[in-house]
Amino acid sequence: MSVSSYRSGIPDHGRVPKYYTVKSLILDEIRQLGVGALLPPERDLAARFRVARSTVRQAISELVIEGRLAAQRGRGTFVARPKLIHPLSLASYTESLRAMGYEPSRTVVAVEEARADDELAAALEIEPGAPVIRLERVLLADGDPLGLEITELPAERYPTLLDVLDPSGSLYRCMQDELGVVWAEATERIETALASPREALLLQTNPALPMLLMQRISRDPSGTPIERVRSLYRGDRIGFETRLVTGR
Repeated sequence: MSVSSYRSGIPDHGRVPKYYTVKSLILDEIRQLGVGALLPPERDLAARFRVARSTVRQAISELVIEGRLAAQRGRGTFVARPKLIHPLSLASYTESLRAMGYEPSRTVVAVEEARADDELAAALEIEPGAPVIRLERVLLADGDPLGLEITELPAERYPTLLDVLDPSGSLYRCMQDELGVVWAEATERIETALASPREALLLQTNPALPMLLMQRISRDPSGTPIERVRSLYRGDRIGFETRLVTGR
C-alpha cells in the first residue's frame, strides 16, 4: 500500500500506524458505499487489508467517534449521514434546522419550578433561592437525538410563561411572540465533555463518545439576563460554525 495518499496523517518520524492506513482505506470504502450502507464485517476487512481484526476495530472506532460510521448493536456498522452543521446564533433552533432542510422536534424530559442556587442566581442576577423555571428537553432533527438542553429562567420575570408555553415547541418563538421578549446578545462557552450515563441514555449514544458542551447566558437589550442554557450535543452528529470578520 502506498502511503503517499496518507501524507497528512504521517508524523514527523515518517512511520504510519497500521490502523491509520486501514482507517483511510475504510474511508474510501465509505465513499463508494454511500449513506446508510452496511460496512463489511471486521473479519472480511481484516482479510482484505491483511491486518489483525483489532487493527480494523480501532480504525472503525475512530470513524464512529468522528461521525463517519454508526454502530448498531446486533445489526452491524453503517455509513452515517453527514454531520449537521449548525450556525452559532441567537436564532430559534426550530427555524435554523428548517432552513437547513431538517425537521426539528423535541422530547420533553422535565418542566418544573426550582430554587436558584448561588451560582444560578449570580448568572441570572436574581436572589439566591428565588424561583426559576427549569425546562429539560432532548433536541431532535428528523427524529434523531442531537442534544440535551436545560434552560433555566427567572420565574418572577416571566410569571405567565408556563401558561402560554408548549414545552415541545420553540421557547424562543413563544417568549418573543407571547411575552414580547427580545434577545439582544449572549455569552457562550463551548468545550468538550463526556455524557453521564443518564445523558447518554437520553441521547441514545455511548457514554465514551466525546460530546460538545455549550453553556450560554442570554440578555435582552437592557443587559438583563433572560436565561441560562446548558446544551450537551452529540459530537458525532453535529458541528457548529460561525462567521468571523476583522475589526474596524
